[in-house]
Amino acid sequence: MIPFVPLPLDKAVKVSRPFIGLSNKLHVLFPYLDTKLSQANIPVKGKEYLSVIIFSTFFWFALTAGLLLTLGLFLKNLPPNFTAIALLGSSAISFIAFFYINFYPNAIVIQKTKDIDKNLLFALRHLLIQVKSGVPLFESLVSVAKGNYGLISVEFTKSTKNIATGMSQSVALEEIAYKNPSLYFRRTIWQLVNSLKAGADIGNTLEVLVQSLSNEQRVAIRKYGSQLGPLALMYMMVAVIMPALGITFLIIFSSISSLQVSEIVFYMILGFLVIFQLAYSGLIKNNRPSVEL
Repeated sequence: MIPFVPLPLDKAVKVSRPFIGLSNKLHVLFPYLDTKLSQANIPVKGKEYLSVIIFSTFFWFALTAGLLLTLGLFLKNLPPNFTAIALLGSSAISFIAFFYINFYPNAIVIQKTKDIDKNLLFALRHLLIQVKSGVPLFESLVSVAKGNYGLISVEFTKSTKNIATGMSQSVALEEIAYKNPSLYFRRTIWQLVNSLKAGADIGNTLEVLVQSLSNEQRVAIRKYGSQLGPLALMYMMVAVIMPALGITFLIIFSSISSLQVSEIVFYMILGFLVIFQLAYSGLIKNNRPSVEL
């Protein structure tokens, strides 16, 4: 069930078929939607998903406007522009639904990418130890699939099932790489596939991949550490120094002049600080590299 979609996805696709013509015209504005849906494991095509977005947008507008206008019939002392306010509020809700449903596949892809990148180095080390110990590649993949490596174990489970049913190792690995959103994972699998096709030593390839990924994670950690200094300075300026000096200035200004500072001003400052704190926390969290120590 996708949030803001009023029906299960398969039923929403059927109900939204009248909007398929409009979605065909809008599909050119979202060229990567089919890829994102595939990587997010959402089993619909891009045009169908766009029709669901359009249907959901109209649904929430009609539902919200209907509820507000019906409520207005039973309330007294309504403002003269209540109808315009109700339609404006309904439009805001529908736009929120539109952008949320549109961004939902991206959010799933980002979450999957972080999970895979976090566990990739440990899974490769596991695979390297198995292969260097003389264990065949298939058995090594099964071992990683049974390990606690999050989505990487899920992906390797798919590949081992395909190999067990007769698919070649290179084709099975290519298949999971094609639909995977993680650049590091795709690059790793493609290098393994190239080594398999060339008949090279898989152990040496895995050793190079582990070393390369370790170095890249160290660089990412150093880069993240170098960004924390300016971000901490910005936080001190915006969340500590400016509010303190601003409130002090307002108190002094109101005491030497006839202009009174309303309580609303302080509530507005408090609201701004809350919003800034949430935005700052999100910025720190999103910039943090997907590394598990």
